[in-house]
Amino acid sequence: MSDEITIEDFLKVDIRVGTVVEVEEFPEARKPAWKLKIDFGERIGTKKCSAQVVANYTREQLLGRQIMAVVNFPPRQIGPFMSEVLTLGFLDESENVVLAGIDRPVPNGGRLH
Repeated sequence: MSDEITIEDFLKVDIRVGTVVEVEEFPEARKPAWKLKIDFGERIGTKKCSAQVVANYTREQLLGRQIMAVVNFPPRQIGPFMSEVLTLGFLDESENVVLAGIDRPVPNGGRLH
């Protein structure tokens, strides 16, 4: 378990929901990954990220799926690709990422409370 944090610490992490609108292969990645474009609504817009979820998700399974991501980290260079958000997930028993999700549709850009 990690150290305790305050509600103020938690509120600094801006976790939003968005819809995957584009999925591309990322052959240059060290570990198998997809390049995703995610629509976070009008206010935040469309952001890019690299997601190491190839083992559990096909392109077709990701397109149109709503996912959660941290949107207020600085961009991070991953090989030749600039990742703008961090998608959220958990490791399964094989240590492959399973995306954190929501159980019914919500508006893109909605913040986790």
